[in-house]
Amino acid sequence: MGSKQIAQETFDEAVQENITEFEMDPEEAVREAVQQFESQGVDLSNIVKAVRPPASENGQRQKHQILLTLDALGRAVAESDVAELPEQLSAFAAQCKEQLAFRYLAGQNGAYPVVFSACQLASGDRDLLLQAFSTLSALLDGQPDLLDAAGQELLLQTLREQREDAEMTLAGIRCVRHACLKHEQNRQDFVKGGILPLLTGAIIQHGNSADVVRTAASALRIMTFDDDIRVPFGHAHDHAKMIVLENDGLRVLIEAAKAFTDNSGVLSELCATLSRLSVRNEFCQEIVDLGGLNFMVTLLADCMEHPDVVKQVLSAIRAVAGNDDVKDAIVDAGATDLIVLAISHHLGNPQICEQGCAALCMLALRKPENCSVIMEGGGALAALQAMKAHPREVAVQKQACMLIRNLVSRSRDFSQPILEMGAENLITEARAAHRDCDDVARAALRDLGCKVELRELWTGQKGSLAQ
Repeated sequence: MGSKQIAQETFDEAVQENITEFEMDPEEAVREAVQQFESQGVDLSNIVKAVRPPASENGQRQKHQILLTLDALGRAVAESDVAELPEQLSAFAAQCKEQLAFRYLAGQNGAYPVVFSACQLASGDRDLLLQAFSTLSALLDGQPDLLDAAGQELLLQTLREQREDAEMTLAGIRCVRHACLKHEQNRQDFVKGGILPLLTGAIIQHGNSADVVRTAASALRIMTFDDDIRVPFGHAHDHAKMIVLENDGLRVLIEAAKAFTDNSGVLSELCATLSRLSVRNEFCQEIVDLGGLNFMVTLLADCMEHPDVVKQVLSAIRAVAGNDDVKDAIVDAGATDLIVLAISHHLGNPQICEQGCAALCMLALRKPENCSVIMEGGGALAALQAMKAHPREVAVQKQACMLIRNLVSRSRDFSQPILEMGAENLITEARAAHRDCDDVARAALRDLGCKVELRELWTGQKGSLAQ
C-alpha cells in the first residue's frame, strides 16, 4: 500500500477532469483516477471512490452523499429535533459502516462534534442513546483520534451508571474498543478513568451475554496492545498487570468461559485475551490453577475444524508455556498431540503453522523429556512439512528452525532421525531465502551436526570481511 495521501478534493477534481476533458463515463473516470493515483504510490484507502453529484442549477458544487447525510443529522441536532434524530442517526451510521473512506470523509468534515452532541441530546432517552452510541462506534472505527476528553468521560459515566443494562454496556464498550485500538493515549486515559474494573465488572454482571463477554474481553485485550506507532513506549505490560493483580482478570475470564462451552467465538476471544495477560511466570501458573489450561485443551480438541479458534488457542498455549512448570502441565494434558494434529490438519494455513511450531518450540525449550514426547508425536515431521508448505513465510520458517534446534540441543539422538526427514535442505533453503532466519537456521544446522558455512558480509572497509 502506498505511503502518499491526497485530499478527497484532489481525487474528485481528477475524476471530473476525466469526465469533462476526456469524455469518459463516470465509472470509467473513477477507475482511471484510481489507477492513476495508485500507480504513483498513493494510498486511497481514505478516499471515497465515487463521482460527486453534479453542481446544482445555481452552480454550487454538490457534496458526497455521506456529507449530505451528515448535514441532515447536524440540522436535527441543532434544532434539538428528538423526533427526527433516530432516522438521521440510523442513516448516518449505516453509511459509516459501509467503508472507512465514508467515515473518514465525515470525520474530516466535523462529524464527531455532531454525533457527540447527539449523544448528549439523547441522554434522557435510553433507546435514543443506544442509537447515538451505535453511531459513535461506527464513526470511531479506524478513527480513534476523533474522541476527545468529553467523549471519554461520557462513555465512562454511562458505563458506571448503566452497568446493569446489558445493551447499554455493550454499546459503550464497543465505542471504547474502537477508541483504544492503535491509540495509546486513549488507552492510558481510559485506564486512569477506571475502565478496567468496568470491563471485568461487565463480564461478571452480564456473564450470560455472549456479546458482552466477547466484546469486554476484546476491550481488555486491546488495553494490552502496543500498536500505536506514534508512541515509542506504551503501557501494555502495566495494563496487563493491572488487569490481573487489581481486577482479578484471569479468574473473571476463566469463570466466564464455563458459561460458553459450546460457543467457539466467545472461547476464542477469551483465549486471545488470556494469552495477552500471560506476562509473568506466576500469571501463567495461575491460569493453569484456575482451570484455564483444561479449557484450552478441550477447546482445541473440539474446534479443530475452526481455524480462527485453533490459531488463538495455539497462541494462548504458546504464551502460558513461558513458565517451565506449565510446560510439563501442558504436555501431561496431552496438548502436544493436538498441536501436531492442528499443524497437519491446517497445513495450508501459515498462521496456524507458525503458532503451532512456536508452541512446540516453547514446550521443548530446556525440557528433554518434552522433546521425546514431541518427537514421538510427529512434531518434528509436522514442522518440516510446514516449512515445505510455506517457503516464503519467514515466520513459519523461523519458528520451525527454532523448534528443530530446541529438539536436538539437549537430545542429540534425535539429530539423525530429523536429518533423515530432509531437515538439512529445508533449513539451508530457509537461511538462503530469509535474512531474518540466518541466526536460528545456522544454530539448528550446527546442533544437528551439519557443516555450517558462515555467511560473509562486506563491511564496506577495504580488506575487511565480517561474519
